[in-house]
Amino acid sequence: MSMMRGFFTVGFWTLVSRVLGFVRDVFIAGALGATPVAEAFVLAFSLPNLFRRFFAEGAFNMAFVPMFSKKLASGDRPLVFASDAISMLALVLIVLNATAMLAMPYLVWIMASGFVGDERFDLTVLFGRIAFPYIIFISLAALASGVLNSAGRFVAAAAAPVLLNICFIAALFAADWAGWNVGLTLAWCVPVAGVAQFAFVWFAAHRAGFTLIPRLPRMTPELSRLAMIAAPAALAGGVVQVNLVVGRQIASYFDGANAWLYYADRLYQLPLGVVGIAIGIVLLPDLSRRLRLGDAEGGREAFNRAAEFSLLLTIPSAVALLVIPTALVSVLFERGAFGANDTAATALATAIYGLGLPAFVLQKLYQPLFFAREDTKSPFYFALVALSVNAAVAVGLSPFVGFTASAYGATFAGWAMLACLWWGSRKFGDAARLDAQLRHKSWRIVLASLMMGVAIWAAAQVMAPLLVVPGTRVLALIGVLAVGAVSYGLAGRITGAFTLGELRRMMRS
Repeated sequence: MSMMRGFFTVGFWTLVSRVLGFVRDVFIAGALGATPVAEAFVLAFSLPNLFRRFFAEGAFNMAFVPMFSKKLASGDRPLVFASDAISMLALVLIVLNATAMLAMPYLVWIMASGFVGDERFDLTVLFGRIAFPYIIFISLAALASGVLNSAGRFVAAAAAPVLLNICFIAALFAADWAGWNVGLTLAWCVPVAGVAQFAFVWFAAHRAGFTLIPRLPRMTPELSRLAMIAAPAALAGGVVQVNLVVGRQIASYFDGANAWLYYADRLYQLPLGVVGIAIGIVLLPDLSRRLRLGDAEGGREAFNRAAEFSLLLTIPSAVALLVIPTALVSVLFERGAFGANDTAATALATAIYGLGLPAFVLQKLYQPLFFAREDTKSPFYFALVALSVNAAVAVGLSPFVGFTASAYGATFAGWAMLACLWWGSRKFGDAARLDAQLRHKSWRIVLASLMMGVAIWAAAQVMAPLLVVPGTRVLALIGVLAVGAVSYGLAGRITGAFTLGELRRMMRS
C-alpha cells in the first residue's frame, strides 16, 4: 500500500473513532458535566494513557517500528524479534501495573495535588486502580499494531480505537438502563475496552502471518539494542508527560478545570488524530524502509507530500477552532449537567489549543525523520526545551489567567518543540528540506484558510439565533461547517493552494 493511500486509510478510521469519541464525550458531559465525579474519572483515565504514550505509542514503538521494518525488508527473522519484544514488554507492564496499584494515592497527588482534602482525591484513587490495567492491554495492542503498520496493513490497527468508544457508549447506556453508578461504570469499562482492542489487533496480526506468542522473557542482543534506542525516547516521552502533569496540577486548583480542559482537548484531538497521528503512523515505517533501500529521493518526496497534506487539513481546522469555538462547544456538549458557564470555559481553552494545533501536527511529521534513523537522543533534548517553556508559561501565567495557563503552556511548548525539531532536522540534508512545491503551496494554504475563517465567522453570526435552539442548533452548526468547506474549496482554487484534480491524484497515489 502506498504512503498516501495508507494515510487515507488510517485517517478514515481515526475520523470514525474520533466521531464516536465525540458521541461518547457528549454523553459523558451530559451525565457528569464538570462535577467532581467527572474530574475524578478524567484524571483516572489519563493515568494509564499517560504511561501508554510513554511505553506504547511513545518510546517503545518509536524504537521498535524502525527495527522491525528493516528486519521485515531484509527477511532477518522479524517474527522472532517481535515475539521477544512483546514478551519483554509484557513483563515490564505487569511490574508497572502492580507498582501503580500500590502507589495510586501518590500518583494522584503528583498529578493533581489540588484534589487533596476533598472527594475528588478518593474518587480518583478508586477509579485509577480500576482503570490502570488498561496500560497492559493497550501497550501490547500498540506493539501488534506496529507489526501490522510495518507490513503495510493499516486497517485493523487504525480501526481498533473504535472499540474503545463503542465500549464507552454501550456502558453509558447500560448504566442509565440499570441505574449503575456512572463513574464506576466508566472506570470498569476502561480495562474491558483494552482487552477488546488487544484481541482485535492480535488476531489481525495472526491472519497476516505474524502470530505473536509470548515466551519466557529473555534479554537478547537485539532487545538490548532496542532498549538502548528506546531509552532516550523514553526520557523524551517522560518529559512530554511531565508537561501534561504541570497542566493537570495547575488545573486541579480550579474547580471544573480538568473537565473543561478534557473536553477542549477532545476538540483539537480530532484534526490532530486524523492528520498528525495518521501521518506519523504511516510515515515512520515508510521512511525506515526507504532508508534501508537507500532511496533518499523517495524519502524526501514522501516527507514533503505528507507535509503538504498536513497543512492542507490542519490550517483550516486551526482557524475554525479559533473563530467559532463557542458554537462548537455549545452544540456538541451543552446539555444535561454541562451548562453555559462550562461552555464558555471550554471554548476559551479550545481556542488556545487551536493556536497550537499546527505545531502539534507538524511535530508528528518531523519526529519520524529522527526515529527512522534510530536517533532518539535529539528529540529528548528538544523535549527538555519544550518542558522548560511549558513550565515557565503555565506557572508564570496561572496567577493572571487562571486555568487557561495550562492551555497556553501546552501551546507555547508545542511551538518550541516544533522549532527544535526543524532546527535539528537540518543535519539530514536534502531528506528534510522543503521542496519548491511545498514552499509554493504553504502560504497559499494559509491565505485560503484565513478567507475560510472570515466566511465561517459571518455564517456563525447569521446562524447565531439557531445555534442556541435545541431543535435547530445541530443543523445550524452543520450549515456553518458546510459554508466553511465550500468557501475553503473556492479560496483554495482562487489562491492556487490546491485544485480538486490535485486532491484526487493524492487520494489515488
